[in-house]
This record gives sequence, structure tokens and C-alpha cells, in this order.
Amino acid sequence: MMMKLLMSWDIKTGREQPYFEFIVREFAPKLMRLGLQPTEAWYTVYGEGPQILTGGVTSDAAAMERILESDDWKALRGQLLNYVTNFNQKVVPASGSFQL
Repeated sequence: MMMKLLMSWDIKTGREQPYFEFIVREFAPKLMRLGLQPTEAWYTVYGEGPQILTGGVTSDAAAMERILESDDWKALRGQLLNYVTNFNQKVVPASGSFQL
């Protein structure tokens, strides 16, 4: 069964430009190299809730577990935390549609 990693966060004030450069140049490509296939990314412009909602899938639970326990994932998440606050993640069975 495919699994989905759901993540949300807010961009730190004043870090918007370096954040977007990091996402495009490092975060997304490294996620794919780890084996996580991005499925969506949402940017909240107006209203309550996380500023960024994003997700990625793996072929099964074992693959997701390997990724999330890897030193590479921990390092990548650590880099992301330089640019964001209120980081949250959860793993759910992939449904094929938008999930929260």
C-alpha cells in the first residue's frame, strides 16, 4: 500500500527568498533522491492554518520508514528548520486525493 508523508509549516518572517531558493534547489531534489515522490504543495495566501502544506508518497510503509529514519532525511529536515517554524509531519495511507 502506498504511503503519504504530509508536512506543514510556516516560513520564518524575513526568510522568504532564501526559503524558496532552498526548496527549489535542495529540498525537492533531495526528497526525490531519498525516494519520496512529491505529490502536491499548497501555499496559503489568506486565512488561518499552516502557510505551506505539502506531501509525497512512497510505494509502501517500509520505504517510508527507511526514508524517515535515514540520516539524510534528518539532515534535510534540519536544513528546512532554518527557514520555517511550526513544522509538522505525519504518515498516512495514500488515498489518491488531497489529504490532511
